[in-house]
Amino acid sequence: MQKYVVTEVDSNTRIDAYLSKQLNLSRSKIQDMIKEEKIMVNAKKVKSSYLVKENDEIVAEEYQEEIMDLKPEKMDLDIVYEDDDLLVVNKANGIVVHPAVGNPSGTLVNGLLYHSKSLSDINGEFRPGIVHRIDADTTGLLVVAKNNKAHESLAKQLEEKTTHRKYVALVWGVVASDTGTIDAPIGRDSSDRKKMAVTDINSKHAVTHFKVLERFSNCTLIELQLETGRTHQIRVHMNYIGYPIVNDPVYGRRKIIDDTGQCLHAKELGFVHPTTGKYMEFTCDIPECFSHIVNQLTNS
Repeated sequence: MQKYVVTEVDSNTRIDAYLSKQLNLSRSKIQDMIKEEKIMVNAKKVKSSYLVKENDEIVAEEYQEEIMDLKPEKMDLDIVYEDDDLLVVNKANGIVVHPAVGNPSGTLVNGLLYHSKSLSDINGEFRPGIVHRIDADTTGLLVVAKNNKAHESLAKQLEEKTTHRKYVALVWGVVASDTGTIDAPIGRDSSDRKKMAVTDINSKHAVTHFKVLERFSNCTLIELQLETGRTHQIRVHMNYIGYPIVNDPVYGRRKIIDDTGQCLHAKELGFVHPTTGKYMEFTCDIPECFSHIVNQLTNS
């Protein structure tokens, strides 16, 4: 345990900023410790926004960073396309894209390391080759860079919104409009930092376009195109307008149809090849876990 008594000089400073200097840790790590109740002020819990006062007694547990050992793992990857610069993979349901604290193995990156000896390193040690992500429970197409030149080109296309990305989803409720656009900013949910939400506070511009493919008695099959690429964008936007993704474990709000997986699939992916300069586009059908539910609805 480490103890600190606040002096007059530091009074009215946010506790995360105060302890960041004292403990030589980032504010985000301090905020995590506060959430985990590893930091107490005058023997009481506080929020990261708490302003310390003179003579406050702060007790902080020793910070222990989990060390990850990134290892290649043999995995049955569905490689749609591959050359010397990149590969396109059809990610299965339930697979996390890259390792993180508490989730060091079984990720797409572990499988990619086993599959390829060459991956870009721009995004750091634990995200080799990863240019963009899709959620663990979302299936579908991802492009992976095998060298830094390819990574920079693909990342620039994503940033400039010149890539083509189309999704298909099954949502709860019967969507009345044949087409629609959701233009609503997305940021962290103030009541649950692990979730995203439509909010004007510390948010980013987010736009999703959708088109109805088929309507069922209590669900709608839709196609979606992203104009921006925010975390959980489709899931948050569809939930925001009252049509959450079927089987979404976080934003679904309703019972699941069965336990086969979330009904959101990255169906199409297009980009200009970093070396040849030619436009390439890939398509993959919805997975069996998704089509099984659609077939149930069709036959009911």
